Amino acid sequence: MKEYDILVIGAGAGTKLVTPPSQIGKRVAVFEKETPGGTCLNRGCIPSKMVIYPSELLRLRKESRRFGIYDAEAPTFDVNSIFKRVNATVKSDSNSIPVAYDKNPNIHYYPKKVWFQASKILTDGEETYTAKHIFVVTGTRPYIPNIPGLKDTPFWTSREALSPDVFPKSLLILGAGFISLELGAAYQAYGCQVTGLTRGEVLKHADGEIKKELNAHLPFPIHTDFTFSSVEYKNKVFRVHGKNKEGNEVFLEAEQLLVATGIKPNTEELHLENTKIQVNAEGYILVDDTLQTTEPGVYAFGDVIGRYFFRHSANYEGEYLFEHLFGQKSQKPILYPPMPEAIFTYPQIASVGKTEEELQSENIPYYKGVNPYSSSATGMARLSHSGFVKVLVSKETEQLLGAHIIGEEAANLLHQILMGMYLKATLDDYLGMIYIHPAISEITRNAFRKVREQKLKEGKL
Repeated sequence: MKEYDILVIGAGAGTKLVTPPSQIGKRVAVFEKETPGGTCLNRGCIPSKMVIYPSELLRLRKESRRFGIYDAEAPTFDVNSIFKRVNATVKSDSNSIPVAYDKNPNIHYYPKKVWFQASKILTDGEETYTAKHIFVVTGTRPYIPNIPGLKDTPFWTSREALSPDVFPKSLLILGAGFISLELGAAYQAYGCQVTGLTRGEVLKHADGEIKKELNAHLPFPIHTDFTFSSVEYKNKVFRVHGKNKEGNEVFLEAEQLLVATGIKPNTEELHLENTKIQVNAEGYILVDDTLQTTEPGVYAFGDVIGRYFFRHSANYEGEYLFEHLFGQKSQKPILYPPMPEAIFTYPQIASVGKTEEELQSENIPYYKGVNPYSSSATGMARLSHSGFVKVLVSKETEQLLGAHIIGEEAANLLHQILMGMYLKATLDDYLGMIYIHPAISEITRNAFRKVREQKLKEGKL
């Protein structure tokens, strides 16, 4: 049996517990059955944003006509070369990870699948490994719905959609969440005819007013409340059969089909039944407030624990574990700061904290300030016809409870609000600072001014 100080299963966010411990003398073994870097680097955050950004440039060019800027000729671009460049860059970054590990005598990189043979013992079928600390960071994979005929077709998941052999002229997307909205908008901008289909609603977890605004400005048509009957692939064409929200039979065809209907945890192949590690009904690993599983000495973080599904949240958890176990030996539980999220679709969306619906269901008193992009100097300059900043402020503490933005630069605009939430800033703090005129951040200021106006109407000022 090979003994180490640390075993890490998963070379995505798991890298947070590889190099840092090795630099303080810990012997680390890291196992990865696919390409190092995980979902984010290889088939998620990074390649998708590299694909999305050029598509935004194309869309911006089309919208420049609103400003009286006309170009008689259509832009020339090679979409296949864009994808090739993206994948070459990602592959280079991924390949560099084991090279860096090989230069570190305290790190052993194993490009293989491992599972639990027993408590605190991993095996690859030939050799066994053990360590004082084991970290499970195996992430998630696409969930494939049980629609008759679907699994017999060459459908795409986000993996294939980010590295297509041939760019399709038409695309059907099952699902209406992050992946659907981001990749669908990009493909549409590149000239593909995109249509979405979902059993429920678009972006079901979002704040209600965000969903309403998004539905009014969808980057491609999406059929909601769709009942799927079957999927078939014949003569290089996908055909989806179902019923629309009115109950009418519908047949939709396209050259390609992307399934983006959710995710499921990568826990089945770990053989957790050989350990004390427990999972919930959906298969996500249960952890305590220090991210330790029900098996002492075995920890899990990232998507596989089902708390948050962002690389930035997984990085935060990994950094916490390093400090908790190998840093200052803090016994404090993990405390998450406000957790932001963004969807890089068109229009862009960013959120943090509670939605208005959550505040209402929890009977939390709040003030609301909503300011459209158009009601600002920057909005006037950009001829903004959609988008807004929405802030929800506690009536008791006047601290921010939630913020939701839809429109240009939403992800960047959110960070000012996020900093304030982290520092427990009050309404007066947000209104007391000076905002550059006419920067886009004035839209945020105006939203807080709307809160002040609401307080005035209620006689609280």
